Amino acid sequence: MTVNISEKAARQVARQLEKRGKGVGLRLGVKKAGCSGFAYVVDYADDLADGDQVFEAHGVKVVIAAADLEFLDGVEIDYVREGISEAFRFNNPKAKGTCGCGESFTV
Repeated sequence: MTVNISEKAARQVARQLEKRGKGVGLRLGVKKAGCSGFAYVVDYADDLADGDQVFEAHGVKVVIAAADLEFLDGVEIDYVREGISEAFRFNNPKAKGTCGCGESFTV
């Protein structure tokens, strides 16, 4: 199992955790949603639960619940700026397709 986070994304997570004043890392998951089947769920992990897998790179942790690992194995997390918008971007080798708006994916 592997999850990668770019240096740019790691810096953004670190900034946000510092601003919040708490948290152990970024929590990444999936939920059934959208026109393609699944959507990414991004939040801050304030603690670790049984079964959580922790991946660390560039000084930050990415936490994924065991139930979501099958959908996120190999995912690369980046942080991109397009015009005036900034957001996390996911390159998921498990995704067979995405919807037109980029909010959901199929596996």
